[in-house]
Amino acid sequence: MEVRAVAKYLRVQPRKVRILADEIRGKNALYAAGLLRYHPSKGAKLLRKVLLSAVANAEENHGLSAEALRIATITVDEGPRLKRIQARAMGRANRILKKTSHITVVVEEDVRPKQAPAKGTKPKPRPTFSAPERKGRAKAAPAEEQKQPAEQAAEVEEKVENESVEPQGEAEAEKGDA
Repeated sequence: MEVRAVAKYLRVQPRKVRILADEIRGKNALYAAGLLRYHPSKGAKLLRKVLLSAVANAEENHGLSAEALRIATITVDEGPRLKRIQARAMGRANRILKKTSHITVVVEEDVRPKQAPAKGTKPKPRPTFSAPERKGRAKAAPAEEQKQPAEQAAEVEEKVENESVEPQGEAEAEKGDA
């Protein structure tokens, strides 16, 4: 469903507003309003006002969600010109034409399918906060392997005590048989 908003007789040149309209045509309505919010031109301020009016019309009158709206068309037409005169030398005058604009914004529900993320591409690995290993130096042992010499000696003694020791007589008997 298309919903529109119109602003007439705005005191801004249509040529300047058309530049902005071309940039936001076809985009999401709320995204475009965000872009226009920080644009420094007078035309952006007025165009944003009309765009938000169209979004509000869609929400209130037709019950559409603001997040699902996209800009279907934007037309910027020329309104009547205000004629002014600037005094010049020797009693002459220059004519000044102050242009006006009519801005029409039409928004509609975005029915395009949402694009699935690209398949087959792997995400980049997350950075690690450990220092990178250098090729020329020996690797440092982990904290578990770094033990005091006294602790290492105690472990060696425990291993020797736990090993089963064969009696010498049996070992010699086996040698004699061979």
